Amino acid sequence: MSLPFYQRSHQHYDLSYRNRDLRTTMSHYQQEKKRSAIYTHGSTAYSSRSSAAHRQESEASSQASAASYQQQAAQAYSLGASQYSRGSEVSQKTASVYDYGYSHRLTDSSLLLEDYSSKLSPQTKRAKRSLLSGEETENLPGNYMVPIYSGRQVHLSGVRDSEEERIKEAAAYIAQKTLLASEEEISASKKSIASKHSKVSKQATSTLQREETFEKKSRNVAIREKAEELSLRKTLEETQAYHGKLNEDHLLHAPEFIIKPRSHTVWEKENVKLHCSVAGWPEPRLTWYKNQVPIDVHANPGKYVIESRYGMHTLEINNCDFEDTAQYRASAMNVQGERSAYASVVVKRYKGELDEIRLHAGASMPLSFAVTPYGYASKFEIHFDDKFDVSFGREGETMSLGCRVVITPEIKQFQPEVQWYRNGAPISPSKWVGMQWSGDRATLTFSHLNKEDEGLYTIRVQMGEYYEQYSAYVFVRDADAEIEGAPAAPLDVVSLDANKDYIIISWKQPAVDGGSPILGYFIDKCEVGTDSWSQCNDTPVKFARFPVTGLIEGRSYIFRVRAVNKTGIGLPSRVSEPVAALDPAEKARLKSRPSAPWTGQIIVTEEEPTEGVIPGPPTDLSVTEATRSYVVLSWKPPGQRGHEGIMYFVEKCDVGTENWQRVNTELPVKSPRFALFDLVEGKSYRFRVRCSNSAGVGEPSEATEVTVVGDKLDIPKAPGKIIPSRNTDTSVVVSWEESKDAKELVGYYIEASVAGSGKWGPCNNNPVKGSRFTCHGLTTGQSYIFRVRAVNAAGLSEYSQDSEAIEVKAAIGGGVPPDVWLQLSDAPGGLTDSRGGVNGASPPTSQKDALLSSQPNKPSPSSSPSSWGQVEVSKVSESVQEEFNPPPQKVAPKEQSKPEPPKKKKDPVAAPSPPYGITCLESFRDSMVLGWKQPDASGGAEITGYYVNYREVIGGVPGTWREANVKAVSDAAYKISNLKENTVYQFQVSAMNIAGLGAPSAVSECFKCEEWTIAVPGPPHSLKLSEVRKNSLVLQWKPPVYSGRTPVTGYFVDLKEASAKDDQWRGLNKAAIGNEYLRVQGLKEGDSYVFRVRAVNQAGVGKPSDLAGPVVAETRPGTKEVVVNVDDDGVISLNFECDQMTPKSEFVWSKDFIPTDDSPRSEVESKGNKTKMTFKDLGTDDLGTYSCDVTDTDGIASSYLIDEEEMKRLLALSQEHKFPTVPTKSELAVEILEKGQVRFWMQVEKLSGNAKVNYIFNEKEIFEGPKYKMHIDRNTGVIEMFMEKLQDEDEGTYTFQIQDGKATGHSTLVLIGDVYKKLQKEAEFQRQEWIRKQGPHFAEYLSWEVTGECNVLLKCKVANIKKETHIVWYKDEREISVDEKHDFKDGICTLLITEFSKKDAGFYEVILKDDRGKDKSRLKLVDEAFQDLMTEVCRKIALSASDLKIQSTAEGIRLYSFVTYYLDDLKVNWSHNGTGIKYTDRVKGGVTGEQIWLQINEPTPNDKGKYVMELFDGKTGHQKTVDLSGQAFDEAFAEFQRLKQAAIAEKNRARVLGGLPDVVTIQEGKALNLTCNVWGDPTPEVSWLKNERPLASDDHCSLKFEAGKTAYFTISGVSTADSGKYGLVVKNKYGSETSDFTVSVFIPEEEVRKGPSEPQKGNQKSQ
Repeated sequence: MSLPFYQRSHQHYDLSYRNRDLRTTMSHYQQEKKRSAIYTHGSTAYSSRSSAAHRQESEASSQASAASYQQQAAQAYSLGASQYSRGSEVSQKTASVYDYGYSHRLTDSSLLLEDYSSKLSPQTKRAKRSLLSGEETENLPGNYMVPIYSGRQVHLSGVRDSEEERIKEAAAYIAQKTLLASEEEISASKKSIASKHSKVSKQATSTLQREETFEKKSRNVAIREKAEELSLRKTLEETQAYHGKLNEDHLLHAPEFIIKPRSHTVWEKENVKLHCSVAGWPEPRLTWYKNQVPIDVHANPGKYVIESRYGMHTLEINNCDFEDTAQYRASAMNVQGERSAYASVVVKRYKGELDEIRLHAGASMPLSFAVTPYGYASKFEIHFDDKFDVSFGREGETMSLGCRVVITPEIKQFQPEVQWYRNGAPISPSKWVGMQWSGDRATLTFSHLNKEDEGLYTIRVQMGEYYEQYSAYVFVRDADAEIEGAPAAPLDVVSLDANKDYIIISWKQPAVDGGSPILGYFIDKCEVGTDSWSQCNDTPVKFARFPVTGLIEGRSYIFRVRAVNKTGIGLPSRVSEPVAALDPAEKARLKSRPSAPWTGQIIVTEEEPTEGVIPGPPTDLSVTEATRSYVVLSWKPPGQRGHEGIMYFVEKCDVGTENWQRVNTELPVKSPRFALFDLVEGKSYRFRVRCSNSAGVGEPSEATEVTVVGDKLDIPKAPGKIIPSRNTDTSVVVSWEESKDAKELVGYYIEASVAGSGKWGPCNNNPVKGSRFTCHGLTTGQSYIFRVRAVNAAGLSEYSQDSEAIEVKAAIGGGVPPDVWLQLSDAPGGLTDSRGGVNGASPPTSQKDALLSSQPNKPSPSSSPSSWGQVEVSKVSESVQEEFNPPPQKVAPKEQSKPEPPKKKKDPVAAPSPPYGITCLESFRDSMVLGWKQPDASGGAEITGYYVNYREVIGGVPGTWREANVKAVSDAAYKISNLKENTVYQFQVSAMNIAGLGAPSAVSECFKCEEWTIAVPGPPHSLKLSEVRKNSLVLQWKPPVYSGRTPVTGYFVDLKEASAKDDQWRGLNKAAIGNEYLRVQGLKEGDSYVFRVRAVNQAGVGKPSDLAGPVVAETRPGTKEVVVNVDDDGVISLNFECDQMTPKSEFVWSKDFIPTDDSPRSEVESKGNKTKMTFKDLGTDDLGTYSCDVTDTDGIASSYLIDEEEMKRLLALSQEHKFPTVPTKSELAVEILEKGQVRFWMQVEKLSGNAKVNYIFNEKEIFEGPKYKMHIDRNTGVIEMFMEKLQDEDEGTYTFQIQDGKATGHSTLVLIGDVYKKLQKEAEFQRQEWIRKQGPHFAEYLSWEVTGECNVLLKCKVANIKKETHIVWYKDEREISVDEKHDFKDGICTLLITEFSKKDAGFYEVILKDDRGKDKSRLKLVDEAFQDLMTEVCRKIALSASDLKIQSTAEGIRLYSFVTYYLDDLKVNWSHNGTGIKYTDRVKGGVTGEQIWLQINEPTPNDKGKYVMELFDGKTGHQKTVDLSGQAFDEAFAEFQRLKQAAIAEKNRARVLGGLPDVVTIQEGKALNLTCNVWGDPTPEVSWLKNERPLASDDHCSLKFEAGKTAYFTISGVSTADSGKYGLVVKNKYGSETSDFTVSVFIPEEEVRKGPSEPQKGNQKSQ
């Protein structure tokens, strides 16, 4: 048993209900109910209606249930056996009744007392009055409180195995609820309880004893039992009604992400965690994906850690590397649906590692190659080797498609992006398909082939911005039938529509019917999570769509389909994707609900019942689908519905009667859609719908229109005109004319048969769209015939006529017989279908893609004449070959082809003339793209393709011709692959139409196959001339295939006379044009011209195109032009007429030479030889050149240019035709004159002498007088009115009304509010200005400018001054003393501020005055104004910067520049090789005075490069550049080394630091001790001198040098002989130094006699 989720997962009971014993009892109860084999359901009222055997079985079951409940009750309450026995007996009796009812399958609603399905109440039923006596009531447990469930969401059934289990669960739930709600319905007395105990024991022995027990009951006991029975019946009725109005699925809701995973960017070798939180019920299961592939934690132990704790889900990626860069998806799923959240993880690699990898790579890389996310190369070449070919498989088998991918250059650190496509749609890994990438080989593996896997498979490999792709077709044949002759399995089973009540399933019919027609299909369903399949329909359905009903709301299902014929039932199809039976509106509503997890609480309330609202009628009822088996209705819910859920009843009525019958009497519909069955085919019905809720059933909706039961979709008609054409030696291209008026077409099946065999086999098992298909696997040399049939949901069409027999061989030299062409000459198309590629593949999206995707198809080897062909399936792991043997089918006589009588031949059709003008559009290392011009003569039929041949030219000697393509190409361009590099080739092209292959073109010039590395684009191609006139024509072209290194930005067009030399080309446009067309003007009538076009990009102008022309500039007789017309209603149209049309001619309108089919802005109407394009609402979106071409003529065309001026003219003309008005040049305007006068004026185009003007102010006419002056100038059309002054009462609306004959016009000017106040203020200002200008005044107010010396000059211009006028300057209200006096000669007054800085900010004012008055001007230089001035000053300073110079110093290299002066507002930034420099101890920047410098200490070769100093003035950066590389760096580095060595020598030179005096005077006999400090690196050598002679150490004079730092000079007893000049000499390899001192020894008597003398000063000499 499965309880509701709030009872299963949460503790939510009220306080008196949360004891442990009760929870234990509940758990035991659940376990016992899971073990029991019989579930309870029913009522004791049914016991007398069954046989004795049934009663015995029921009683045995009830005994077990009673014992179980007694044991549970004892454990739960422990309040005494006597108290609990009363409730236990009642529960026992209830359970027994339920057991009996269910065991006897009493589920028929007719057995119930009353049907409550239409009397649902939204309110919770109150507890009924107890039938117990007062004594019995007192004995009940007092601590128990019954919870009142106020909401509707009480019961929830999760995913079950069957509907039967859900019924059991419902019965168990009711029994449990009755057990808990014992206070409501306890009505048994102690005596009745004892009687029941004895009754149970007797029932265990025999049925007769049980009957005797009933007879011996007393009257009192019988009454009480009857009361209990009535009470129990009421309880059952209440429970049934209560459970019926509960929508258990309201508790279900789809997963929703509360917290979504967040994207991260991390470094390599770091860990990252992705977190998310999901809400939903049932609890969603969450799966993590990496790039759409599920993450397997066991496949990479330790790499991924996935945890789910308390609703928080975590994915941890350990030790991230570059391969972990991906998109990660968290997918949460439950029975309600699936939700996904995405996050990206980007793993960054340290730049140092990249550099290290690059250095260890050992390969020299060009400097132009940059490090990209895909490697170091700037361009990649991708090639496919060992490619998979056209493959054949069988259902149920495995298959692998693979190829080897070669990428040049190879970069192992980065892997390409490999994507597989089926029929142009990306393929994702699934249980059916697996993808592998081994580093150099891509493999696509099918674990279990199905026909859905058939299609065109494409592998696309992308590396950076470059990609290549390769395609081949995969055919999947049917598996062997279990019953011989049974049909094949259907395919593509999908869900078209899903809601609560049904799911519509659709499928595709198989190609093989087993030899007899398919009678219909059986649909099977299986609930997700089970393996039990059940059939949905009893009789086969032929229509390939079917609504499956009888689903459980909220459950998910999968489906399959089986076909059946008279032989038996075929194999089932592949199962569909899971689909939930849930209404889309309900999904949206559930999604919008708060998705917080369950709180675990139930609020106990008791609400008063409110009056319900009867819902209104549904709206928009319609029949959305009608077949012979069913009809689907759809409607919208009513607007009036109350606050509760509603259900629907569907009614039908036969046409011609008003007898409405309810279709779903027993099962109300929950969703606003419904499928009706059991309708009589061919009978007419009408339908309507009613809404219902607990308040009642509403009024019916409006009835639908009459609907006839039957298939509304007709089986398509058979295709026509089947034409096979040769392709390869094992394949044939089959084209056909599509089925006419086919609706909802699914595709076509193609069948083939060996001519004369009568056995047909399918060429495809998956319907293909389009009108062309390549049939593979045929036997070379064998002749085949083909037929096609169309398919849609209604069924398969009849077979087409059999095609002509065709022998299988290569296409070159082949053609279509002329008699076949006669059947196709009326319809364009032929062998080429512009709507689809080969095998139904989508065509390339652009011409360039079409050129580059043209690949030669390798022929498949044939194995034996008896088989249809053998093809290698895969070269990845094993080779699987299979013969293409079609199963035999019986062919009805009516389907056999019959020869038609010969038709009357029409105009003869010939092969086309040779193409010409072969040119090379692009060249690669091993391939070339050719272009050519179409043949002049098509042979009377459309050209269907071209074949290209090529040959090598070695040493001027041409080789043998080879085929470049085995399948015709439809474009006039083709890419030829597998050529030899640096080899010269010649080419020729042949055109083909339905009549056959034309003569080859002239041999082209020699082209060399080499990689085009030029930066400029290649030549444009496909030049076309149209609208040739005597002095103009239109030239059109297509862009070049090779665009160069950068995209094409424009084109240059050149022309010359046809007879002129090649040096006489002249350009038509000076600047490149972006259009791919040009109207050439200025031609000379009668002259012949040729044209060419050159493309241009950023690198320059490319090669010219092939010549267009020659063409003679002349206007052919009868040529007409497009004429623009505006009718009386103002409708604008372009009109064209042609007198040279043929019956097949059509008018084709184009805008800017692009067809305007189905344009929403215009309508085209053509009748006879006239056509008209009418503009719906001409506007700026319609500007352009409109041209009209006439097909099937000799280039008749004309165009008309609508530019902005022409549009305005046409719109004005349209308006004039609609409403004739007086044309206005200028609307009514107002201006202020010099003295403050106000002038109102307007101007019209012209005015006659009878024109009249009325002047209106505030809806009242005004006339000329003292206040108003009026004037009209009829020559110029100017209308004026003057006012001397504006006053407050003049505020309002002014209007000039003009009447000139029938034409009218008016213009209004509104002057109110702020507009009038501003105008009034302006008038007053002008008046004051006039007064101000009567004295000295400023003609130009104070302003500033920055001089070339970067000084700030404040200036103003004065007027009306005289000699006595003087000027005073102020700053911040303080007068500024000016050195010189202004002379006012030029009327300019200036104030110069040198070296302007922040201290000069403030308010500047200048006052001009004399005896006539004064004027002043004020200039604010603070905040933004000051910043603007500083920006200009900084700009001037930046512009004054000198060029960067290089200076070597002892510390390194200094780059410097001088400016006029430096301000802190001028920001200085240095960059090296485009990277900003970060200042370090080695690299520093700074400013010294006017010098801005960058110091590079201890430079290294890494410091070479380009240095840029950027001076940012606040808005703009100004750069100075110097190249510190090559000779400049070498010279600077050498000078730095020299200065560094000199500095080192100076620093480490031996020297005397101090300690020696200049003169030592000492008395004879004394001891002389001198100490001196010496320094040098290395340690210097020390020697002493006396009187310029070396002095040696002896006993008298001791000379010592210790520790390499200190020198000692000691004379133990001086004498006069010791007097003299001494010197200390220190010397090392960097230099030497001598420190001199003088020793003077005196005798005291001699000292007195000599007297004081001037001592000599010692000195130091450096060498």
